Amino acid sequence: MPNAILDPTGSVKSKAATAAAPRARRPASLNGARVGLLINTKQNARPFLEEVGRLLTEKYDVTLTERTKVNFAVPEPDEVIKELVADSDVVITGVGDCGSCSAAAAADGVVLETAGVPVAAIITESFIPTADAMAALRGAPGYKYATTAHPVAVLTEDKVKERAAQVLDDVVALLTDSSGKND
Repeated sequence: MPNAILDPTGSVKSKAATAAAPRARRPASLNGARVGLLINTKQNARPFLEEVGRLLTEKYDVTLTERTKVNFAVPEPDEVIKELVADSDVVITGVGDCGSCSAAAAADGVVLETAGVPVAAIITESFIPTADAMAALRGAPGYKYATTAHPVAVLTEDKVKERAAQVLDDVVALLTDSSGKND
């Protein structure tokens, strides 16, 4: 967006249209789905998302594929997005536990949604303004994501699993359309 200014306090000022970016069509259920885990390299992001994946496998018999971001602070390149779209019915990304990784998770989510794949980005509560600002900057004001308490990086293994279990229902709700209407 050439006419947008990203304010470091978390607001976006833009002359561009504020119409939301497309939201991908949601499946009614995750039963048997191919779930892509886009894992940033922040401390505890991998065990957090792997626990979410394990719980989804247990509950919905999903097939998991994992991809690790090369740089947690920037959105994924086009070729990675294309691979994720081809290999996944839905994608879970995060954990946004700092400003740059939260912004990148929101940006990746918006791009994947525009490409037709439902996404559940997971952001810690401290970085909601950052994720909101990046989503708006990417043309998706009001972009929805799951949140967990901050921080995640310092949690013990048991606490990581506990947090992953706590966010599971939000992740499922973001990835599916249980109303039967599909977006």
